[in-house]
Amino acid sequence: MEQANIQQDQEQLLVAHLTELRKRLIIVLVILTLSLIAGFIASPTILQFIKSQPSAVRIEWNVFGFADGIAIYFKCALVVALLISLPVSMYQTWLFVKPGLTEEEKKGVLVFIPITFFLFILGVSFSYFVLFPMMIQFLSSINQSIGATETYGINQYFKMMFGIILPVSLMFELPIIIVFLTKIGLVNPQFLRKIRKAAYFVLVLVAITITPPDFISDFIFSVPLLILYEVSILCSNWIYKKNRG
Repeated sequence: MEQANIQQDQEQLLVAHLTELRKRLIIVLVILTLSLIAGFIASPTILQFIKSQPSAVRIEWNVFGFADGIAIYFKCALVVALLISLPVSMYQTWLFVKPGLTEEEKKGVLVFIPITFFLFILGVSFSYFVLFPMMIQFLSSINQSIGATETYGINQYFKMMFGIILPVSLMFELPIIIVFLTKIGLVNPQFLRKIRKAAYFVLVLVAITITPPDFISDFIFSVPLLILYEVSILCSNWIYKKNRG
């Protein structure tokens, strides 16, 4: 009888968790849908802003298919939807796991949300306003040096832009990832200092892979990544001492 009651309690707990999860997912999907609609409405203004930037003002956007225009509208709207829904999704995730956390853990996890969003926006800004124009200028100069006529499709332009912005923005999340790994005990500041040389090599390799093949571009992108790694060590050290204290 007691075992049956325990099993019944577990089933009720599982149903409660699934119900709560469905509630959080519905909220995220509703926000994502509304954000997507807002993104479609705002897309013409956003695209005009992108077209007015120095990196694009000299470039004629050509379409080579009937669906190219609507595809760019959708990509632009999707980016807007992700930016708006990202903090909401993180907050809903926090609400879902909140009952199983201590008061200190609740406060610690909640702080991650605005910091993660800030670092993502910082990565987007750096990659779009600094790194992407440099790549456009470098590649354009190479094309002109061989006497090529530059004719760009709008899909190719945005494919390259998103191919730079997304990985760079994710790299800017490095401090938060390190803090999380330190908090759960997978890494510590001593380990991060020990592998510093190897980490520097990997980060510089990432910078060289993403950026144009010239020293200035590699340097401009490598320096922020190395700074982010050092900031990650400081954050890890703070969390490590806090956990031990």
